Amino acid sequence: MDIYEQNIIDHYQNPHHHGRLAEPKLSSEEINRSCGDKIIVDLQIEDDEIKNIGFQADGCAISVASMSLLSDYLVNKKTAEVLVLKYQDVLNILGVPVAERRYKCVLLGLLAVQNIILKAENKPERIWDDLM
Repeated sequence: MDIYEQNIIDHYQNPHHHGRLAEPKLSSEEINRSCGDKIIVDLQIEDDEIKNIGFQADGCAISVASMSLLSDYLVNKKTAEVLVLKYQDVLNILGVPVAERRYKCVLLGLLAVQNIILKAENKPERIWDDLM
């Protein structure tokens, strides 16, 4: 097993920012209907910047590790920066190749985060294909 695969396992077993926020301002739930992975994401946004993030997930190693690594990346990012992120950006954050058939596992957390921001801005939510 190489160091990158070990990193995915570590983030799956000990995800960063795991757990619901005590007083979330914004929340979203997304489900990957093709495999059953589910995630609930809470955000605290101030001055168009993500100040805190928490999540609860029931899913595979890729979806949980992806959200864990993504959550580290998102703290203190402007919402405009977050809304332009796509599949390749999350793959770069993961640092490991992932089979194309698992793209929804990779994107589950990003979809939830972007939809929270869009709901707060009274804009239409995104769907999977919007992130490719």
